[in-house]
Amino acid sequence: MNINRANLRQEVRKRRQKLSKIEQKNAAEHLKVNFIQHLKRYKTTKNLHIGIYLSNDSELDTSLLIKELWSINHHLHLPVIHPFNGTTLYFQRYEENSPMTPNRYGILEPKLNCSQICPLQDLDYLLMPLVAFDNHGNRLGMGGGFYDKTLARYHRENWQTPQLIGLAHQCQHVESLPVEPWDVPLNFIITPQKIYHW
Repeated sequence: MNINRANLRQEVRKRRQKLSKIEQKNAAEHLKVNFIQHLKRYKTTKNLHIGIYLSNDSELDTSLLIKELWSINHHLHLPVIHPFNGTTLYFQRYEENSPMTPNRYGILEPKLNCSQICPLQDLDYLLMPLVAFDNHGNRLGMGGGFYDKTLARYHRENWQTPQLIGLAHQCQHVESLPVEPWDVPLNFIITPQKIYHW
C-alpha cells in the first residue's frame, strides 16, 4: 500500500486537533464509561495494575479515567523513557502525590524510583496512545517506536498479559494502515463511541 506514514500521521493529527474543548471533555467522559464497562465485561474484581499515559497533543484525555481508576483502588503506572537506552519504556507507579518531571518531549513522567517500577508482564492492561488505527487493530504511533520496541518480546514470546488497548478519538480511525514488521497489533481499541475487538 503506497501510503506515506508521515503524511498520514500529519493528516490524522490535524483531525484530532480540530476537536473543540467541549468535544474533548465529552470524549473523556465517554472513555471513562467505556473502559469501566470493559472491565465489568471481564468480571474483574481484583485491584489491577494498569499502564496508562498522560494525554498530550490533543490525544483522548485520560484524566477522568485516571481519577476513576484511583477511586476504585486500581494501581496505575505511567510510561517512562528508559534512562540508559533512551528507546524503550518502563512503567512506574503513579499516584496523586507522585513527584513528576518533564521528559525530553516535555511530557510529565514520574521521577525515577526503582522500587516503584512494574515489569511489563505484571501489568494487567496497557492503555496506549496512538495517532491512527485501522480495521485490523493496527496502530500508528507518533513515530518514535517506543511502544513497539518495548513490546517486541510480547508477541515473539506469546505473553498473555498485559491486554493491549489503544485509546483514540473516533476521527482517528482509518480503513487500512501501512504495516511494518515491527508494528505490534492491538487486542482492543476503545473510542468514546465504540469498543473494537480483534
